[in-house]
Amino acid sequence: MAGGFSVSGYGPERSSWARLTARDSVVRRLDWPLLGSALALSFIGSLLVYSATRGRNGLTHGDPYYFLFRHALNTGIGFGLMIGTIWLGHRTLRGAVPILYALSVVLVLAVLSPLGATVNGAHAWIIIGGGFSLQPSEFTKITIILGMAMLLASRVDAGDQLHPDHRTVAKALGVAAIPMGIVMLMPDLGSVMVMVFIVLGVLLASGASNRWVFGLLGAGALGAVSVWQLGLLDDYQIARFAAFANPALDPAGVGYNTNQARIAIGSGGLTGTGLFHGTQTTGQFVPEQQTDFVFTVAGEELGFVGAGLIIVLLGVVLWRACRIARETTELYGTIVAAGIIAWFAFQAFENIGMTLGIMPVAGLPLPFVSYGGSSMFAVWVAIGLLQSIRVQRPTTA
Repeated sequence: MAGGFSVSGYGPERSSWARLTARDSVVRRLDWPLLGSALALSFIGSLLVYSATRGRNGLTHGDPYYFLFRHALNTGIGFGLMIGTIWLGHRTLRGAVPILYALSVVLVLAVLSPLGATVNGAHAWIIIGGGFSLQPSEFTKITIILGMAMLLASRVDAGDQLHPDHRTVAKALGVAAIPMGIVMLMPDLGSVMVMVFIVLGVLLASGASNRWVFGLLGAGALGAVSVWQLGLLDDYQIARFAAFANPALDPAGVGYNTNQARIAIGSGGLTGTGLFHGTQTTGQFVPEQQTDFVFTVAGEELGFVGAGLIIVLLGVVLWRACRIARETTELYGTIVAAGIIAWFAFQAFENIGMTLGIMPVAGLPLPFVSYGGSSMFAVWVAIGLLQSIRVQRPTTA
């Protein structure tokens, strides 16, 4: 099945119910634990976003349901994008990768033009109008995965090679380097960090020589030192790293966010203060609580149990994605799934880690949970890619 919901062997004489419930139908072959966990995370996220924003009249324009409605709308649109991705199929999208990649590069370049806007220190947005904005770097994560997978798997899936050769790997790294370099100029260091882990995950899954992996790690370390020494980081980024290294450096300034986040999470105890009853949340002590610091709402109001449930659901998403990557028979599907796994795993770890003070603040949303249209759309497209890989794998008789 190259695309669409058609199922081989089922003609028009079969009823719609028979086609949907047949052993090889799309519905039966979906990964329901993956889908259910992603939906549960989005639902929990809607409650947390509502709790974090319902009393902030300056943000909600006097409507306590403003962010709740938009979060639900973003989830609905994302779910629709997932269905569209499954309908098209990852194999069909494989042929459109050059177009999608070029479009993503144009969009991230547009951020550096007068169309771009600065939010929270990062010049990473395009203001669309009507209260809506677009963060192109979120979609660039997807095109990097698809572009690298297309190159690395092309000759292997055709049977010409057992593993990608050095020339192919170099081309794939070039595909990733172009948008990463543009995103770094914004600067959006958090997104670049995610992209680095995506590239590592893709290379490991492709079967490329370990020399490339170790070389990339070395180059990354050298690049990080060079960026620091050459002063290419903005002042707010340097301050975030300094606050991470020494939380007591400026508790009322750059360290305020993380200190308040830890107070909120620590006050939740085992079962939390109760949904909508967190003093840190209702008192609006934690900045950006509906986006980057949404996990603090769970820690305070739902406690260790509720926060742990979010981590368990994220773990289920990663577990099912790993299973999909392992069971597919094509390298292209394995690489795409591995790239998504690396993306979700690092971004979730970084987001939760920065609220706990074990990772520096990097401005990354928690997948499916944080408020934000671009992020929500991108992660649901990724779920669609995973589902397509599962649906289109060969069935046994």
